[in-house]
Amino acid sequence: MTVRRTRNEIGALGEALAVLELEEQGLEILDRNWSCRWGELDVVALDRTGGRRTAVFCEVKCRTGRSYGDPLESITHAKVRRLRQLAAEWMSQHTLPVDGMRLDAIGVLLQHDQRPVLVHVTGIGDQ
Repeated sequence: MTVRRTRNEIGALGEALAVLELEEQGLEILDRNWSCRWGELDVVALDRTGGRRTAVFCEVKCRTGRSYGDPLESITHAKVRRLRQLAAEWMSQHTLPVDGMRLDAIGVLLQHDQRPVLVHVTGIGDQ
């Protein structure tokens, strides 16, 4: 019997897997599902690699198949602009001494009877 998950359940599972991935990479999770009047940040983390403290704002996109394309393909230029605005707002509301900020994205593909596939892209919108 196949268990059908709701869209919210799929999103929550994708975010939980993304958080585990970030933690495995050594990032400290500071916030999840933070929202303000302009939208929501999925994950806020702190990366202490290389002696620097970088605030990481991570967008998580989860899909159960590729019929609508790769999960990360849904992150548009407009979405990146919105993430920058949300990151700036989060920083204005929190006292976090950092050396820099970074926008990341994690695509999660959850296909029936297969292991989840995660793709982490750092520095989206830096081009």
